[in-house]
Amino acid sequence: MTHTYPSNMQKSSFHLPDGHYVASGTTNSSTLASYPAQPFWKQDLDKAAFWNLIQHVMDRQHNPILQDLTNISLKSNITLDRNGCFPNYKGISKISGYFTLPDQMQRFIISMHCRDYPLLINQPAVCAKMDEPPMLLLAIKSQVPNFENRQAIRMSWGYSGLMKGQKGRGGIVLRVFLLGKTDQELGARIKEESKMYGDIIMWDFMDTFFNLTLKDILFWNWFPKHCQNARFVFKGDDDVFVRTPAVLDYLEDQEKLIFKKHGHFKKIEDFIVGDIITAAVPLRSETNKYFIPDSFYKGIYPTYPGGGGVIYSGALVPKLLQISRRVHLFPIDDVYLGMCLQRLGVIPINHPAFLTFDFTSKEANEPCAHHTILLVHKRSPLEILKLWTETSIPSRECTNTTIRTEDKE
Repeated sequence: MTHTYPSNMQKSSFHLPDGHYVASGTTNSSTLASYPAQPFWKQDLDKAAFWNLIQHVMDRQHNPILQDLTNISLKSNITLDRNGCFPNYKGISKISGYFTLPDQMQRFIISMHCRDYPLLINQPAVCAKMDEPPMLLLAIKSQVPNFENRQAIRMSWGYSGLMKGQKGRGGIVLRVFLLGKTDQELGARIKEESKMYGDIIMWDFMDTFFNLTLKDILFWNWFPKHCQNARFVFKGDDDVFVRTPAVLDYLEDQEKLIFKKHGHFKKIEDFIVGDIITAAVPLRSETNKYFIPDSFYKGIYPTYPGGGGVIYSGALVPKLLQISRRVHLFPIDDVYLGMCLQRLGVIPINHPAFLTFDFTSKEANEPCAHHTILLVHKRSPLEILKLWTETSIPSRECTNTTIRTEDKE
């Protein structure tokens, strides 16, 4: 490996600590997340975009090589005040045209230093009632008004309890819905719903689109305290349809592969699977809800799983929690997950049975299409209930349909 040094630094001026530190930009593989092209200990900060700048500062502050160099200052006045969660206006001057940005972008920028919010509704015993570790914990992002979505999930693929696989043994499936707060009237209704079903987790932040990332990091903090024995976690939206029995079969097969390799049961460590998106770029149209201005972020996004639904091992959650403390919040939750995975060196697995963007128009008309998938996005509550019945009791025509293993055109 060739090391590159700044012009004002000689090789003899520092000693690399024990361990392996691989400079970014060492691979051009299309299967990996993108990395900066420059050596990761360069001194000059990229001031082109606010997020890139403050993240560069944070990366340097946690870099074990730079921490040992006395001739490189890690100090910077480009930091975010973490004293409480009051609006922080320090970064505004660093963002060109801040006051012309959409309201949700402005609100995100002045509150992105806030990531610790108290629980308003908790389910501390949701996993403690089981005699065996849950096979799968369903962590579903919802909003207070979406009662019909939650109810359809409870009556179908989100059933809580022992669930059989289509072919395999199956396992314990548990369910929680992840929410932020809304107006007081609906807040009273959600408390009643929580008492009835015992599956609502709600934090004291406003439930907006750009705050979805908070649900990830707050859930990662909740999980080790209340459900650390769950072998796998499904994280997804409340408008997806999931063939849970088929998912259980798939996860059982993954565990069998690990058993075969090691000769005994072993937790799957760095496992994450979904519809993997590579080389995506920020959308610059202000009319798009995913709009990210170039004054806030520059560059392509890292490889990430589509946010409609993703499954990862329970053992990966503490690692995600730890690394998330070194990654500034980003307005798009699935991109933020990709940023954390990139820094962990975890490569997500692409599975063509996760349909973040739905079927092709041709395939959607096939009678057994939904029998070939594990997940599909954008289904109404009525469609979810109908699809659950159809896939749970398949017609003769669809009985032997198998899960898709390659992309269909």
